[in-house]
Amino acid sequence: MFTRAVTRLGRKRPPSEIHTGESPLNAQDNEQKGTRKWATSLESLLDDPKGVAEFIDFLKKEFSEENLLFWLACEDFKKTRDKDQMLKKAHDIYTTFLSSKASTQVNVEGQSKISEKMLEEPHPLMFQKHQDQIFNLMKYDSYSRFLKSETFLKLKTKEENESSASSAGESVPKRASRIYNT
Repeated sequence: MFTRAVTRLGRKRPPSEIHTGESPLNAQDNEQKGTRKWATSLESLLDDPKGVAEFIDFLKKEFSEENLLFWLACEDFKKTRDKDQMLKKAHDIYTTFLSSKASTQVNVEGQSKISEKMLEEPHPLMFQKHQDQIFNLMKYDSYSRFLKSETFLKLKTKEENESSASSAGESVPKRASRIYNT
């Protein structure tokens, strides 16, 4: 179920939809693509479907993909407006990630503070505190390791080589025009 959410939630979202408590992304960030953009911030990485896919593959190798799956499930949950769907998703998130018996439990403070009563009366931000904790954990731990990983560095080198190859076929005036007139 949550694997399906990854592909569905990995779609392009405006940065304003990603709650991080930080200022919105700047215009320069919007011009960058691929690994260059991913390296600017975790928010940029999470805003790119390919970035999400690469990051989750990296997290799987580290046995910590539950953090990103939880974060994505919470993003999906916040967008749910149908009461029955919200109720189902709240239970799914709790039993999958927060319950003491969860199959892919995340490590957050206050897991037990979510009661059965809260699950019966869900609201879009009920998991926000937990989601923020996981976001910060990813930002200051796994994201920085991802940027130093062999996977990321190979992707970055491949993109740089492709960019060099494509610009090598252009004439100097054409390349200058493309660079300075964008």
